[in-house]
Amino acid sequence: MLNFTVGPVQSDETIRSIGAEQVPYFRTPEFSEIMLENERLTLKFSKAPKGSRAVFITGSGTASMEASVINVLTPEDKAIVINGGSFGQRFVDLLNIHKIPFSEIKLRHGQALTNEMLAPYENKGYTAFVVQGHETSTGVKYDLDMISGFCKRNNLLFLVDAISLFLADRFDMEALCADVMITGSQKALACPPGVSVIVLSPKALDRVNANDPKCMYLDLRSALTNGERGQTPFTPAVGVLRQINKRLKEIDAKGGVETEIARIRGLAEYFREQIKDLPFEIVSESMSNAVTPLHPTTASAYDIFTVLKDEYGIWVCPNGGDMKETVFRVGHIGALTKADYDTLLKALKDLQKRKII
Repeated sequence: MLNFTVGPVQSDETIRSIGAEQVPYFRTPEFSEIMLENERLTLKFSKAPKGSRAVFITGSGTASMEASVINVLTPEDKAIVINGGSFGQRFVDLLNIHKIPFSEIKLRHGQALTNEMLAPYENKGYTAFVVQGHETSTGVKYDLDMISGFCKRNNLLFLVDAISLFLADRFDMEALCADVMITGSQKALACPPGVSVIVLSPKALDRVNANDPKCMYLDLRSALTNGERGQTPFTPAVGVLRQINKRLKEIDAKGGVETEIARIRGLAEYFREQIKDLPFEIVSESMSNAVTPLHPTTASAYDIFTVLKDEYGIWVCPNGGDMKETVFRVGHIGALTKADYDTLLKALKDLQKRKII
């Protein structure tokens, strides 16, 4: 199978070979060194400010979204949340569950956030801003520089889900004055799913240390204390964390985050240029390098996903809900090459000849 989804994505042979090894015992100095290196490189690649920390949660990105909400925010806060798709809705749901007061800015699918939309919320007593840097379900990349300016003017905590943004697009945590960055193992890190990562600024760390969350597994104070010695409070996804370590070192050796972003951007640009004559419309007003969201003008999006999967051995990324029949997505993260996209393009053109699209 060729995998053009946005997670889990394709891993290279080196990463896969680690997954085939026996999982070692982890309460050892050797594993602690791996974890300390994972934290150091994650802080480096996210350009986190001095004094920041990174914690590794054995759980999907949603686990780290929830951990961030319950450890950094309290019912005394008043948040603004951007809801432009299924993952924005997930933040809305989490804020509701944990009784964090908030105002929701609801966007239509594919719509970009503008300064005009933020203007009514200036100087209204808000304390936090919660957003997906990239709303993966619709492909929209929000203007984080614009949001950062709003947060600075209003002295807001700035929480960013960068799960599909990290390593695919520029993300400078210090320049943005972001307080929380969330990412996951199965996106541009191109490792198996099972681990998510939270980077916390000094301001966010102060919040965590002052908070009293009613949970055990997602208590970030415990994670931070154990992380000082390169360990985790509970048994982690040891194999995945070893794969993350290899992947982070691989990126560092090949030129760092900028080189990885350039590689992904090159694949995205190549694919978008090649599909200009196919009956697809790009639905996003502002795209990430990570994914191209496509509306087929002559066929069902889900039918295209199904035929590619069943007859060509190719996965693209379907949508659910009210976008199931109208939008599918082609990812550009993971161990992919232009030759892989040529295979996908050949299949799409064959579907066109067969009048499936």
